[in-house]
Amino acid sequence: MITLSKFKSSIISSGKRILKVFQYSAKTANECAPFGDDSNPISGMTAIFAETSEIGEPVIVGYVNEKQISAPGEKRLYSLKSDGSESIYIWLRNNGKIEMGGKSHNLVRYTPLNLGISDKDKLINLELVKIATAISTLGGSYTPSDITTDISDSKISEIETL
Repeated sequence: MITLSKFKSSIISSGKRILKVFQYSAKTANECAPFGDDSNPISGMTAIFAETSEIGEPVIVGYVNEKQISAPGEKRLYSLKSDGSESIYIWLRNNGKIEMGGKSHNLVRYTPLNLGISDKDKLINLELVKIATAISTLGGSYTPSDITTDISDSKISEIETL
């Protein structure tokens, strides 16, 4: 039989998350989740509690999602603060875009950007040499220093893209 319960708390024991839920009285159950999915619900979420054929081995097979806003064909991962408000999200949109916590900025392709800036630095340095030559021809002196734009601190090595 599958029933609904209120999630209260959890502990991890021997690599398994054991959940404490209230269903007429306090009970514990192992949590089931897709492979590679490690998430911990917040207190008060509605858990789907199922008995198994093993007496005393019930499981939580999922939770009632009260934060659904994705459109057909989309996938949204999010985390919640302890008060239930959203903390951060990653949203795979059905238009081929990915939102990571918002949509007011863009990620950039670092390597082509760095090459483009480096090429512009070379052109500027060539123009500065021409300017220095013109100034010295008129009797003045000017020694340009090489311009090098360093954007290496802006590179996020932990996120890779196309």
